[in-house]
Amino acid sequence: MSAASTDRGLLTPENCGVAFIDHQPQMFFGVANIDRQALLNNVLVLAKAARIFAVPVILTAVKSKAFSGNITPQLRDLFPVLTAIERTSLNAWDSKDFSAAVKAIGRKNFLLAALWSETSLAFPAVQMLEEGYGIYVVEDASGGTSQVAHRAAIRRIEQAGGVSLTALQVLLEFQRNWARQEHDEEVMGVIKEHCGAYGRSVEYAETMVHQTPASRSCVEGPRGEGGDLRANEPRNECIGIMTTKVAPKF
Repeated sequence: MSAASTDRGLLTPENCGVAFIDHQPQMFFGVANIDRQALLNNVLVLAKAARIFAVPVILTAVKSKAFSGNITPQLRDLFPVLTAIERTSLNAWDSKDFSAAVKAIGRKNFLLAALWSETSLAFPAVQMLEEGYGIYVVEDASGGTSQVAHRAAIRRIEQAGGVSLTALQVLLEFQRNWARQEHDEEVMGVIKEHCGAYGRSVEYAETMVHQTPASRSCVEGPRGEGGDLRANEPRNECIGIMTTKVAPKF
């Protein structure tokens, strides 16, 4: 498959960067348009997609010590060597350090995810569009202080020329073809860990269709009264390991 026929108009790991803006405790507290645990889950899907496919990442935080707290550790731990850019400005693009980091990456397409949508997402997105960047806002890895505020921010960005998409969409757009086996096991791992019913369907296909042994299949000895294992009977023995090298193709 030629790059010209398959990549045109799509994001690839080679043509974009990702910026995570203000994923901090105080900012999570204010989110009201999406379940906060689901939001964090989506942030991690996006972050793991970037890490798996070696996409350049920027982390930035606003007033960590005075108000917002540190970047959520689940995100921070995925990029231990990165130094988060500290800001006081609501608009990350106003930060010389942030704009310099974007320019240093040298890519014209950027995925943005931010808290909150109406400020930390919309402001840099609109200005970066004016600067000629292709802006893709990851809607379900961003959150606003209300449904109205979030949707108004997304509309504003789209009307300015930006594109909205989801974290899972990014992961699958980077993979795009299950014949590409370099990262397919890692991608499937993210899907199984974070992607709900899709993940369960992958597990079903692996075990029931492709006959892959379950990663943990436990055999127990007989139980006595009260549900305890009987004396002198074998304890749980976990058997079976994942043996396939290639993830099932869907």
